[in-house]
Amino acid sequence: MEHRRTFIKKSGLFLAAGFLPFPNFLGFSKKDKLGVALVGLGGYSTHQLAPALQETEYCELRGIVTGSPEKIPQWQEKYGIPDANVYNYENIHQIANNNDIDVIYIVLPNSMHAEYTIKAANAGKHVWCEKPMAMNAEECRQMIEACEKNRVKLAIGYRLQHEKNNRIMMKWAETTPYGPIQEVKAAAGFYSNNPGWRAVEKMGGGAMYDMGVYPLNTSRYTVGREPIAVSAKSSTSRPDVFGEVDETMDFTLEFPEGVVANCRTSFGEGMNNLEVTCSDGSYYLQPFQTYSGVKGGTSDGKILEPFGKNQQAVQMDDDALSILNNKPMMVPGEEGLKDIIVLEKIYESAAKNGQKLKI
Repeated sequence: MEHRRTFIKKSGLFLAAGFLPFPNFLGFSKKDKLGVALVGLGGYSTHQLAPALQETEYCELRGIVTGSPEKIPQWQEKYGIPDANVYNYENIHQIANNNDIDVIYIVLPNSMHAEYTIKAANAGKHVWCEKPMAMNAEECRQMIEACEKNRVKLAIGYRLQHEKNNRIMMKWAETTPYGPIQEVKAAAGFYSNNPGWRAVEKMGGGAMYDMGVYPLNTSRYTVGREPIAVSAKSSTSRPDVFGEVDETMDFTLEFPEGVVANCRTSFGEGMNNLEVTCSDGSYYLQPFQTYSGVKGGTSDGKILEPFGKNQQAVQMDDDALSILNNKPMMVPGEEGLKDIIVLEKIYESAAKNGQKLKI
């Protein structure tokens, strides 16, 4: 039991928003909000994060950083962003002089995460970075070091660790209400005909980097321990589209005491399920990682109803409260690093035709 508690505490998962002090008792008004600048105005910023920021209680969209000048007028008109809060990738360092911006949210292709997280930290701003954290463990460590050096906080955008039913999975990893966990099955994927940069190796493309971190991260917090070995096989059924990267990755994580997580991710098929088999019962989430409607049930008939709140808004408010209350981030850089260490071993095993590798 103690090793589970240690995992959860080290991962920062015990800092649920419900346990954070209410801000009004800490000397600042509910009117005070953190100014957020989105870096990269692609689909996720456009359709998820910017709308979610309108639903947050402790954040406000105040700035944008983009390499596409044609997008600027629309964003300014829609969200009231002044000229002084508009930047490009060359002058992002000038945000250091802008007191309107407290947080820089990195929403760029995976290969750019480390570079712009470090630039944001060097500008003296707190950093939220989308998953996966970076291309490799060394980049992750550089990001963590830059934020520590500049005394700013770093959070990784694992929205599911803020979502109610996935947090129940974390709790049950510790309390084991259905007996010790024996096996986890986790799968996340969708069919893509137009993957864009996600099919380009040098930009951090591939199903494992994009969707695979969901079953990987979820397996870790669902078991409540760190994996000790991994084996994996990658495949591509459409080499004309995914000639450079993995279209599908199957991987098995081995945990202490014989616990196994069998995982699959793909750009070639839709899947979205988490199943947990224990000694005295079982439970599941299906879907477990959609933007809304996460739901599930248990072998004894309990129903896990959807949360009903915007996941990205909850995530950003949780992270804002961690900054405002000077508390550790719920999903800090160290959590992203742990996934990338395993992810590198997954690719190494796939390159060796599924050879089991110790982590």
